[in-house]
Amino acid sequence: MADLRVSLADIEAPNPFWLASAPPTNTGYQVQRAFEAGWGGAVWKTLGEPIINTSSRFAAVHFGGQRVAGFNNIELITDRPLEVNLREIYETKKKFPNHALVVSLMVEPKREKWHEIVKRVEDVGVDGLELNFGCPHGMAERGMGSASGQQPDLVEMQTMWAKEAARTPVIVKLTPNITDITVTARHAVLGGADAISMINTINSLAGVDLDSWQTIPHVAGKGAHGGYCGPAVKPIALNMVAECARHSDIGVPISGIGGIATWQDAAEFMLMGASAVQICTAAMHHGFRIVEEMIDGLNHYLDNKGIASVKELVGKAVPRYSDWGDLDLNYRVVARINTETCINCNKCYIACEDTSHQCIDRLTSESGPYLQVREEDCVGCNLCSIVCPVDGAIEMVEAEPAGAPMSWNDRVRTMANLNAGKAGMEAR
Repeated sequence: MADLRVSLADIEAPNPFWLASAPPTNTGYQVQRAFEAGWGGAVWKTLGEPIINTSSRFAAVHFGGQRVAGFNNIELITDRPLEVNLREIYETKKKFPNHALVVSLMVEPKREKWHEIVKRVEDVGVDGLELNFGCPHGMAERGMGSASGQQPDLVEMQTMWAKEAARTPVIVKLTPNITDITVTARHAVLGGADAISMINTINSLAGVDLDSWQTIPHVAGKGAHGGYCGPAVKPIALNMVAECARHSDIGVPISGIGGIATWQDAAEFMLMGASAVQICTAAMHHGFRIVEEMIDGLNHYLDNKGIASVKELVGKAVPRYSDWGDLDLNYRVVARINTETCINCNKCYIACEDTSHQCIDRLTSESGPYLQVREEDCVGCNLCSIVCPVDGAIEMVEAEPAGAPMSWNDRVRTMANLNAGKAGMEAR
């Protein structure tokens, strides 16, 4: 069995699967049950001034027969007194000393407020702190959460204030509701962050009831934007993790969050630079026991790959992630249809004919109708293989390249050099 132990900014955990700061980590009872089930760590639901939550507060987006493809919430930070939370945090850490216990914090952007809450929380024996600069609703309207997280100078300043008082590692949780997350990540690092976590939830409205015209969810007939998470946000989160991981000037460990529901998702985040991952929606959908399958699956994957420690996954795919301008424009793949497994549903033909490059022909032989790609006209867009309902019926295969490797940036540089040479000759 592989070694699943991880370290995030010197916070040790028996495995990379942590519960994110959210409803599943609202009480000591819940976090202790999660640790008993096998979770490696947990980020306690955000502490701050207790607030009053709304009823109702959750909504989901179901798609194609899948329940909870996306999840929306308008819930805020803890609605329980700080003293109660601190007592339960102390009891939980004492009972589970080898599990990572990080506490999420959110207060007004005032130096004394950060000093006060950091000291009070650390006094009960936590492994680290996570500064919540991501909550997009409710708290943002009060100048906290994403209202702070969208302002790089406030991210830097508040991180610095927390670090002034902190004795444990400080993780900064970043909002995705911003143009370029690497900007705020850099400012978190400038403020002294020991690690960053991403992403928090995305601004969203789950839907509108077509009978009542009420928003989903609604509170006494009124709705508000909430935070979106779940499987649907995974590609957005994975991109943001990769963007931060590939820039050496950020250079701090990353806790990956966003749509992680399986061990495969977790492995992808770790390959793209995350040292550990945080999970919420999947646990809310299926319960704490899902971690058993995640642990088993990741163990078998590592064993099959001959990898001794999960730490060896971290960042291994980052060098393969680049800018569009660096991609080889002469590289070619084409679609090839396996007539033995094709069921002649014509999905690929329709997609290609109506919305792509019209390079699939419907033909007939003695055996009956079949589909064939005109490879000389295929641009390798992958659409046919995406819409095909039969695994393996359409394969994307490498074809003869159009020429020597040439990226757009190479092309621009070549043209610039040619123009400069031409200008020099004319000047003579």
